[in-house]
Amino acid sequence: MNYGIILKIQGNLLIFEAIGMVPGLLLSLYYGQQDKTAFIISILVTGICGYVLSRTAVSDNKFKAKEAITIVSLGWISASFFGCLPFIFSGSIPSFIDAFFETVSGFTTTGATIIDDVEILPKGLLFWRSFTHWIGGMGILVFTLAVVPAMGVGSFQIFKAESPGPIANKIVPRIKDTAKILYTTYMGITLLEIILLKLGGMSLYQAAVHTFGTVGTGGFSTKNASIRGFDSAYIHVVISIFMLLSGVNFSLYFALYKKKWRDILDNEELKFYLGIVLISVILIAVDINTNIYHDVAKSIKDALFQVSSVITTTGYSTVDYDKWSAFSKGILFILMFVGGCAGSTSGGIKSIRVLVLLKLVKKEISRVFHPRAVIPVKIGPRSISSNTLSSIASFFVLYIIVFLIGTLIISLEGIGLIDASSAVAATLGNIGPGFGFAGPARTYSQFSPYSKLLLSFFMLLGRLELFTLIVFFTPKFWREEV
Repeated sequence: MNYGIILKIQGNLLIFEAIGMVPGLLLSLYYGQQDKTAFIISILVTGICGYVLSRTAVSDNKFKAKEAITIVSLGWISASFFGCLPFIFSGSIPSFIDAFFETVSGFTTTGATIIDDVEILPKGLLFWRSFTHWIGGMGILVFTLAVVPAMGVGSFQIFKAESPGPIANKIVPRIKDTAKILYTTYMGITLLEIILLKLGGMSLYQAAVHTFGTVGTGGFSTKNASIRGFDSAYIHVVISIFMLLSGVNFSLYFALYKKKWRDILDNEELKFYLGIVLISVILIAVDINTNIYHDVAKSIKDALFQVSSVITTTGYSTVDYDKWSAFSKGILFILMFVGGCAGSTSGGIKSIRVLVLLKLVKKEISRVFHPRAVIPVKIGPRSISSNTLSSIASFFVLYIIVFLIGTLIISLEGIGLIDASSAVAATLGNIGPGFGFAGPARTYSQFSPYSKLLLSFFMLLGRLELFTLIVFFTPKFWREEV
């Protein structure tokens, strides 16, 4: 194990995290609120620790999968540990477990909260809380790769271990340039949404905070009622559109920039993703219009918003969908597992994996009628390799096993099976609010400290797509060469 490069990159990561806290401090100073001391202490502690680690002497920059997995796993855990310091030092969340849960939820873009009244928090803390969504959305280490000097062949190993989806593809040959392209696109979408929300009547502060939650598909808001707190159809529609855009593979925006129209129009995952959204919106809109609203425009608007929020695993809400019929809630529950596209900021299993699994089912049905036929599984013109098919099937099985085991453990809280399964699905899929005990009108404050730690682990598992973190905690990983 190349411990030198691991410590050095961890140090760089903490330095950038300390810099990321500065806007929160500036807002605290601007508004004259009491959290400025907490930010100053947190920035100093995080920055000094990062500086000390970054000075680690490294004789060899190159490393393998073992180092990459360690860097990514430790990076997300350490970022969450230091990121919760402003909450603790300010006294806003005095419990370390609660503060850690909130910060993990932020960085993993889950949006689950233990804060019952967010509106009493200082503006600096609320900004930092949502800014963690924006940092974690594209990837903490991807950001580090974009701004630090090239780190050798191990850069792609880090990118692959952190990137969401079954296959991590470089947009351009150099991974550093790929990271820069992704973040340039990310910042462009962010800036555009801030402008549009500002035009819709939000203050610049509110527009920025809610854009971080939208583009990072996180869902933290400055209002207890989430987006329901803004009585504006324009704001609801803008956020709906940008949630959907953030659920698209970001490499397609680069293809759009390069005017590679065929790459976009022929993308099967994109068509599958948008198709699921369209069908779900129609079904839910018809259901809630018939049984609740009797207003077609409102039914379509709320159906579009909640479908966009859940499939992209953002977690914003304009209504308490926990009061909808079992049919509509059932559709939303299924969407919690599907998730957005690979290469986006969303969580869940990912649309590409679901699409491949459906094609596998179709292949097996065809084999019943043509047992000797060789039937490849294709996405577009390309056949999926057997290794990738095995990886996708293994991921799906492991995801369901973790979900079932987690549900049984959380049910020991004494809550119902649906409530427990909803909480696990919402945290493992990085969605945030679920149903019942973890519904959009409630918080996770009622869970025990042990359950909060377990749910925090599920959030990290979901964001790092299971294998990275599970392998990291496997004894065999530390005994053998990987």
